[in-house]
Amino acid sequence: MPRSDRNDELGPRREPGEKPAERGVDDQGPLASAQARHAELEKILGYTFQDRRFLEESLTHRSLMNEIPEGGHRDNERLEFLGDAVLGLIIAEWVMQAYPQELEGELTRLRSALVKEKKLAEVARGLNLGEFLYLGRGEEQMEGRRKRSILADAFEAIVGAIYLDGGLGAVRDFVRRTFGTLLEEVKTNQSLLTDAKTRLQELMLALFRRSPVYEVVEERGPDHAKTFVIHLQMNDQTLACGKGRSKKEAEQDAAEQFLKHLEKNPLGLR
Repeated sequence: MPRSDRNDELGPRREPGEKPAERGVDDQGPLASAQARHAELEKILGYTFQDRRFLEESLTHRSLMNEIPEGGHRDNERLEFLGDAVLGLIIAEWVMQAYPQELEGELTRLRSALVKEKKLAEVARGLNLGEFLYLGRGEEQMEGRRKRSILADAFEAIVGAIYLDGGLGAVRDFVRRTFGTLLEEVKTNQSLLTDAKTRLQELMLALFRRSPVYEVVEERGPDHAKTFVIHLQMNDQTLACGKGRSKKEAEQDAAEQFLKHLEKNPLGLR
């Protein structure tokens, strides 16, 4: 974990509650193991950090903060905040180049389709990022390494870490490598240029002359990093459940879930 008073290589990864190992000249095993894990992840990311403290901070979930005795540690929420802004800029630049004829509204929907939590978690899983996270005991037991929100946040933190370590050029290359298949998917699937809520609204009005209702049923997490859970309803019947880091994103997710259901079951709502 990074320490505020050291300038050398990062210390070894420890399980929550484990005491720091006392290392002598001939006892460098844990440190070597941590370095090996960092090097392994760098190969997967295709980027080598000049300062690995950025990398370790980006992997540290807030659930670990109450389980380590020393001060000077920091979780990945600050890097996540920065990474969200940097990622939005790079994706916006990318879609403008890919779709030179599209208007602002279509570009906005396309960018939103690429940076929503579900897509970021897919990219994180492709990088096997969950295996490298530092989690607290409770989150570990709740399979936090597989949670969509944790994976999406960690990916954004990685983006922020690469930006601070290597600058805009380095992080632009990283994002374009990791998002390449998603952009191609969007290019070949023009329906993604029309958001799911709009498509579902048009369908419901055509079939039932009624609009679906989106109801917030749960809000999780701190104010700056909330997850919203929304139910899509019609005639007091819940048709789908969506999650997202904003109400709009959760509504889009619920609409998308129901449209996918209709593709498999076109003759009935359930």
